Amino acid sequence: MTTLETTSPATAVEGWRRAAGTPSLPEVHRSIAVPTGKSFWRKLGAFTGPGFVIAVGYMDPGNWATDIAGGAQFGYTLLCIILLANVMAILLQHLALKLGIATGRDLAQACRDAYSTPVVIFLWVLCELAIAACDLAEIVGMAIGLQLLFGLPLLLGCIVTSLDVLVILYLQNKGFRYLEALIIVLMATIALCFAVEITLSRPSLFGMLAGFTPSPEILRNPQMLYISIGILGATVMPHNLYLHSSIVQTRRFQPTDAGKREAIWYSTIDSTVALLGATFVNAAILILAAAAFHYSGHQDVADIQGAYKLLSPLLGVGFASTLFACGLIASGQNSTLTGTLAGQIVMEGFLHIRLKPWLRRLVTRGIAIVPAIIVIGFYGEDKTNDLLVASQVALSMQLGFAVWPLMRFTSDRAKMGVFANPLWIKILGWGVTGMILILNGKLVLDYALPAAWLKPFYGAVGLSMPG
Repeated sequence: MTTLETTSPATAVEGWRRAAGTPSLPEVHRSIAVPTGKSFWRKLGAFTGPGFVIAVGYMDPGNWATDIAGGAQFGYTLLCIILLANVMAILLQHLALKLGIATGRDLAQACRDAYSTPVVIFLWVLCELAIAACDLAEIVGMAIGLQLLFGLPLLLGCIVTSLDVLVILYLQNKGFRYLEALIIVLMATIALCFAVEITLSRPSLFGMLAGFTPSPEILRNPQMLYISIGILGATVMPHNLYLHSSIVQTRRFQPTDAGKREAIWYSTIDSTVALLGATFVNAAILILAAAAFHYSGHQDVADIQGAYKLLSPLLGVGFASTLFACGLIASGQNSTLTGTLAGQIVMEGFLHIRLKPWLRRLVTRGIAIVPAIIVIGFYGEDKTNDLLVASQVALSMQLGFAVWPLMRFTSDRAKMGVFANPLWIKILGWGVTGMILILNGKLVLDYALPAAWLKPFYGAVGLSMPG
């Protein structure tokens, strides 16, 4: 373990309490060249990659059960919620990459350079818990995929997933482009699996188009509203904001206002295209569940295992379930690849302490794998869905503590200079922040508080308790 070089506190350094210190991920910082005077496509190719690294967090196994339940119970109706959630994600990731490019700080470093030490420690602990919770969802999701495809017991599957540390270390030594390439290949694998599944399920084109149109029924139906909150609350991953603000700095763009503006433009295209791909995958999961389960009388399917068992019989194609499991494994593996990077960035940014990548990965994976093994070992494999739910609630609790400082920093002209948010971005951004805080607060309360405490409130507003 090493302590990174620090700078002495300064008063109002570019609007910050402290001057910028050592960049995060120093081994790959500004390591990828950006061509000058080249075509649009050559430059876009140079900036393409970080958006896809981020996008995998929006299609992780923690979202699968929610999408499956939404499609099985309500058909195509909640497609509009998936679209809304990803539009919100596109905005927030744009702000994260803009912070990194404009200030040379990732979000964790910005928090350290703007807040007092107790606040920094508090935010760091919350972020570490969020990373561990996300890793827990990936472990369980991959273990379920390995069990469905190869018959491995869940406990053994959880242990096998820890071997991905070897893949990460090898690719980091080869260069950041190799890691990005693997993630893009896995993301393409997931998309291909679901493209085939949708073709086999023959969904209604009219039903899908209608589903992308907001329906007032979502607000009137408490069960539908409840799942909608789950989709919105679990879509934006807090550690993705920290991660994105750092890895965009792997590009060697010109450190002038013009160079930064160009970098923000191309990086936003990269991020937007990648997140639209994530929108397709999430929508595909819901569409598949709607076409295969909702309209065949299997509206009670609410978990990954149940969907796997029914897909082949209902679609009449033997490999349908196998494709589903392959997509799940690719999704889990893809999401875990970003865990080490996020953990390293958070620890370096908040504390200026850097662990060796293999040690950082083992610590993160150990924190996540222990509760998974305990719950599965003592309570049985049928509790895996509860673990996924718990991980999403933990992520929801931390999200507001990442989005709030992100909006504050990017809206502050003293910190961002000419790149500060214009008024329309401020209105949209704070509106999204308020919606996230309210919806995630409700999601956490519904899971954390006893039903007897919430029943009077639901009765007062004229709603029945969600199941």
